[in-house]
Order: sequence, then structure tokens, then C-alpha cells
Amino acid sequence: MTWARSLPGPLRRVLARLVHGAWELAGELGAVGPDDPLGRRFGAMGKGACLLFPQGAIYNEHHIHIGEGTLVGPNTCITVGMAPGQEMPTDPVVRIGNRCVIGRGSHIVGHWDIEIGDDIQTGPYVYITDQNHTYEDPIEPIGRQWPTEAAVRIGSGSWLGANVIVLPGAQIGEHVVVAAGAVVRGTVPDRCVVAGVPAKIIRRWVDGQGWVDEKDSTVP
Repeated sequence: MTWARSLPGPLRRVLARLVHGAWELAGELGAVGPDDPLGRRFGAMGKGACLLFPQGAIYNEHHIHIGEGTLVGPNTCITVGMAPGQEMPTDPVVRIGNRCVIGRGSHIVGHWDIEIGDDIQTGPYVYITDQNHTYEDPIEPIGRQWPTEAAVRIGSGSWLGANVIVLPGAQIGEHVVVAAGAVVRGTVPDRCVVAGVPAKIIRRWVDGQGWVDEKDSTVP
């Protein structure tokens, strides 16, 4: 038993209420909106957008645009470049559209161009990046090899489940469902469901047929 749990019951309950009350107050005061000092550091932050407390790592905010009504969950990291103050060749680097919900603990790591459309929701712990290390040289440690960038697009109206990973160059269409734990690379067409590592189409919308399992689809 810890010392805190060994305190007399009435005292422990009073202290517990104080702790939880302080945490709730921190959540209210620590949330970041467009009119807050941190919010004004972003390249753009739309009306009603909010970064919930506690925030994860956030830097080079002037290269990040967040749309109206977008909610970013707690402990979410949104970063541009390798370190604060780094000069970037593109601007904006990360664009998140209107009315999105980014799940808690997610990471959006931009170096070149990440565009997240409108009305997109993600589960927790989603990872999206437009840069990866190469492994061309079989002698040099991979972590020391020069990384490459490729733009990422996620179409409006899509849903990314928990623990999804979106790799550089991924082009995800509109109204796409990405199953939890999937790793997405390459092009994903509109209105389909993808799952797996690497992600593959398992269902798609076919006009006149509705949602059809990929094995039963007559669409090439």
C-alpha cells in the first residue's frame, strides 16, 4: 500500500477531490484556441478549433494550418521539420481541414507536404508522416542515411482507426475507411475500406450495388 492510500479515508477523499478538480481546471485553462498565445503562433487556426490539454510536442507552428471547428486530442504531436526554428522549403507543411477530430496521442510529422481534408476523424495513436529514411546503402546505418519526402493526402470525409500508420506518398481518397492498425502506402481510391499491413482494399462502394466485398466486386 502506498503512503497516499494509507491516509485516513476522509482526508484522502478531500485530497482526491482537490487533485481531480485541479486537473479539470488545467484542462480548461490549458486548451488552446485561435485567440490564445499559442494559437496565434500557427500559420492559420480557424474559428472554433481547439488543441486539448495536455498538448504533445508542437513546433514550427507557423508552417501548420488548422481549419475551423477542428478538435485535436490530448497528447497529440504536430511537428514540422526536425527541430524548432528549422527553415522549411514549403509553406504550409501541414494542413488540417475543417471539422476534423484527431485522436489522442496521435503524431503528425511533416517535412514537405501533408494535407488532411475536411470532416476527417481518427482514432487514437494514429501516425502520419511524409518523410522516411532510405536504406540504399547496405553499410551505412539506416538512421544516418538521407531521408526522402513524398507528399501525403487524406481525402475529406475519411475515417482512420486506432494505430493507423500513413507513410510518405500515401494518397487516400475521399470517404475512405482505414481499419485499425493498417499501414497505408500508395494510392487508395475514393469510397473504399482498406485493412492490413500493407493496407489493401477489402470493400468498396459500387454504384447500383452499394458496399461490396472486394472479392465479389465487378469493378476492375
